[in-house]
Amino acid sequence: MTEETQGFEDNEEPDVPTDDAAARDAAAAGDAPEGPEGATPAGDAGASPAATARLDQVAKALEERTRDLQRLQAEYQNYRRRVERDRIAVKEVAVANLLTELLPVLDDVGRARDHGELVGGFKSVAESLETVVAKMGLMQFGKEGEPFDPLVHEALMHSYSPEVEETTCVQILQPGYRIGERTIRPARVAVAEPQPGAVKSEQERSAGSEDAPEEESGGPDEG
Repeated sequence: MTEETQGFEDNEEPDVPTDDAAARDAAAAGDAPEGPEGATPAGDAGASPAATARLDQVAKALEERTRDLQRLQAEYQNYRRRVERDRIAVKEVAVANLLTELLPVLDDVGRARDHGELVGGFKSVAESLETVVAKMGLMQFGKEGEPFDPLVHEALMHSYSPEVEETTCVQILQPGYRIGERTIRPARVAVAEPQPGAVKSEQERSAGSEDAPEEESGGPDEG
């Protein structure tokens, strides 16, 4: 019995790398890219200035948009303030127009009160009306004895009186009305001025009283 030796068959040859194959393998291994540690991207050197320029453009655009937003916000705030002022002004004009139409009614109420005719249900209605217009800001002014002011008084009657030292309201014919600082009707009054002769006499008396001490002081010196 013949022993068979394991190995290559008679017609087979072992795969032994030749010199040409080894050279090709070495060249292929040399052309392979290096690992991430040793490799440097080829485009890094050229991409850095471009990225910087792009960032500058983005920063400039952001600054411009921020300025635009701030300008729009300021314009909006100014618009809101202007609208609020206009709203208040329109409201004040509307209230003033309404109250102006009610002034004749208030005059009738005042005359009825002066004559003792404000009684019963008419009195309750009149007081309610006066309360409502007071809540709306209407204020009455004008009193006898106060100095005449052409800005808030309208003189309908004029006279002279020795009892006054300046132009004075001696009678209130119709009271004046205002809303806040706005006068919607001046007080219609009768005024009195000092008499010209009385003023001159008063000045002469004042001058004489000033000269009297000098004459008295000169008497003892002469003696």
